[in-house]
Amino acid sequence: MRAVVFDEYGDRSVLQVRERPDPEPGPGQVLVLVGASGVNFMDVYQRNGTYQVPLPAVLGSEGAGTVLSFADDVEGLSPGDRVAWTTVPGSHAQQALVPADRLVPVPEEITTEQAAASILQGLTAHYLTHDSYVVRPGSAVLVHAAAGGMGQLLTRLVTHLGGRVVATASTPEKRAIAEANGAVKAVPYAEALDAVREVTGGTGVDAVYDGVGKDTFDTSLEALRPRGTLVLFGAASGKVPPFDPLRLMAGSCFLTRPTLGHFIAARHELLDRAETLFRWIADGVLEIPVTGRYPLDTVADAYAALEGRESTGKLLIIP
Repeated sequence: MRAVVFDEYGDRSVLQVRERPDPEPGPGQVLVLVGASGVNFMDVYQRNGTYQVPLPAVLGSEGAGTVLSFADDVEGLSPGDRVAWTTVPGSHAQQALVPADRLVPVPEEITTEQAAASILQGLTAHYLTHDSYVVRPGSAVLVHAAAGGMGQLLTRLVTHLGGRVVATASTPEKRAIAEANGAVKAVPYAEALDAVREVTGGTGVDAVYDGVGKDTFDTSLEALRPRGTLVLFGAASGKVPPFDPLRLMAGSCFLTRPTLGHFIAARHELLDRAETLFRWIADGVLEIPVTGRYPLDTVADAYAALEGRESTGKLLIIP
């Protein structure tokens, strides 16, 4: 089979598409024919060494496809079943080995592409809005990078849950996308604080969802009301430098840096969140705009679009 491999940490130039032996499922594993795999900043962090992984490694951490075979100890699956997974390495390949307990069934009303495009970001949006900060009717929230795949899901979901979103995005076209998804106000990054003051009457937002990191961190802190929550879930612009925790005392604010794995560690949590996510998609609560499809040989182009913030919506690798 063909797969996207990197032997060392670095920029996109370390990515190679190579032939590898077809995998064989071991105990508890399922071999899946990959229909599509998602392009995510998690993969960037693994490739550049921010998140350490054993090398050499196959890139890609989410996908969807059909079951080919499985180990003798795996129950409840049949060849041809459609399944999806996330936070499992090795997804940018024609075939992937996935632990059976990390697979979720894909219902008939959800396409394979929709499942691959939504499983990581959709489950992330679920725990961010239901656990990291619980969005309630009337909640005022600042969402950075609101036209990206993650930002669009958050904006739509916060709005669905009765909250109000102040959105940031870099271009008028991207800000129009944020407003189309329900943001009450979408502004350039430099105007975020003025917009927050206008929307909240000067009190500040209840929470900030910040996947940008270094470039937006100071603004995010300043945008919070007293006892507000800053949810830092990514670092698209780079890691936040060390800072004095006394800065949080200015508003008795909360700072959390969560990661999806801790919120789907138990299988029942994974299944419950996935079932809710797929129901939202089927009911039209969430839309999963796939704005780029790339074959394996152009994987570097996909990550160039992601890292350069050129994309709106979700990018997929179609192996």
